[in-house]
Amino acid sequence: MTAIDTKLAGDATGSTAPAVLTPRLRLILVLLLATQFTLAVDFAILNVALPVIGQSLGFSLAHLQWIGTSFALCAAGFTLFFGRVADLFGRRRLFLGGLAVLGVASVVGGLAQNPEMLITARVFQGLATAAVTPAGLSLLTTSFPEGPLREKALGLNGALMSTGFTTGAILGGVLTDLLSWRWAFFINVPVALAVLFIAPTVIKESRPDERPKLDLPGAVTVTLGLLAIVLGLAQAGEQGWGSAAALAPIAAGLALLLVFYAVERKVPSPLVPLSVLGKRSVAWGNVAGLIAFLTETSLVFPLTLYLQRVLGFSPLAAGLSFGVLGTGTVLGGTMAPKAIARLGSKRTLITGGLLQAVFTAALLGLGADRTWLCLMLTASFLGGIGNMLAIVGFMVTATSGLADHEQGLATGLATMTQQVGITMGTPIMSAIATATMAGTGATAILGGLRVAIGVNAGIVLVGVLAVAVFLRDDRGTFAR
Repeated sequence: MTAIDTKLAGDATGSTAPAVLTPRLRLILVLLLATQFTLAVDFAILNVALPVIGQSLGFSLAHLQWIGTSFALCAAGFTLFFGRVADLFGRRRLFLGGLAVLGVASVVGGLAQNPEMLITARVFQGLATAAVTPAGLSLLTTSFPEGPLREKALGLNGALMSTGFTTGAILGGVLTDLLSWRWAFFINVPVALAVLFIAPTVIKESRPDERPKLDLPGAVTVTLGLLAIVLGLAQAGEQGWGSAAALAPIAAGLALLLVFYAVERKVPSPLVPLSVLGKRSVAWGNVAGLIAFLTETSLVFPLTLYLQRVLGFSPLAAGLSFGVLGTGTVLGGTMAPKAIARLGSKRTLITGGLLQAVFTAALLGLGADRTWLCLMLTASFLGGIGNMLAIVGFMVTATSGLADHEQGLATGLATMTQQVGITMGTPIMSAIATATMAGTGATAILGGLRVAIGVNAGIVLVGVLAVAVFLRDDRGTFAR
């Protein structure tokens, strides 16, 4: 046990809160982590199945992205809003309500007979995710006492969220190949039912002692702004980056976010206090985190198309291929704490980002035959290590240098950053890839995918440069 662990253990022992996991706390942990893991899996489980779903329900290649984009619009756009709703009306209530919606929407999606029915299900799955994710994280932090128990719970939550994306890609391939893509929806139902049945008996309602005022102008402007930007990015894939259908929503979204900034400066109870955003560690840490989540998770889309449409692999083989990426992220997660202790979070962020950028750029060398699979697996493995170094560095950076009463907000911002990055990444890469494809043949598809991969690597490199220039050096702060 380190000196920090000893201190935390002593603090916990000195309080009335339990210092060890009781059976009730263990059950709460299992329920909340199972839910968060399921939501993470949902982000990626349909990516591998997209070509099969398109053929089954009649989606064109350009419209396939809407299966992910409709989910992304709601999951990213409504996160901050539902986070505040949870504070107002009860976190457990929103958590359970969101799970019920997720279960029903999953049944509808699994039974879908046409594109409209499937997209409707994805919209409600996205809304459920936007409600359950912040409510679940709040329940996690309020159910566990500050100290070692909370640290362990949050660590397990982060690890499962990260591995959930890769598991989703693998599971999507297995279910699609062995059963049907419809089971990618149905698999949510037993998890939702189990949690809905058990959670009310063990999880207590949680809300602040004093009900906060709802910053309605802030909630509306930030939600509409994020919705408009994601919509514009999706339209770019269909209409082109220079089209009014793409530029108008993006411009409107940016304008709404500026209005949100102005609102937060004036309201007495802002959704996001600007004093916290003004801290370099919070602001640039979240920028780095946004790029890390946006770039690596969005690589699943072009690599899925590469494996299935260019190399001709089955959904099962394509899904299993992403296990290599998952192994890299797990290894990166185990290396990150030691790297931060030795280098500091800034240098760990830079090191991880450089690794990710280099090995993402290596994917530009992919060819149209299966001999190039070795390059893809090696590059995705090493890039996954770099990405997880960056993600852990982001979480440490974005929550450091703050008073205790600001930690909840910092964690909420980091969660929103993660959510927005994950949900916006695939629409961006999809829009770039489909907009630059010269046809539907393997060679044309590969050309569009190379452009998307090149942009992906460039975004990572820009993030590395921003961290190097604007983030303070914290080696002395984190070294042990």
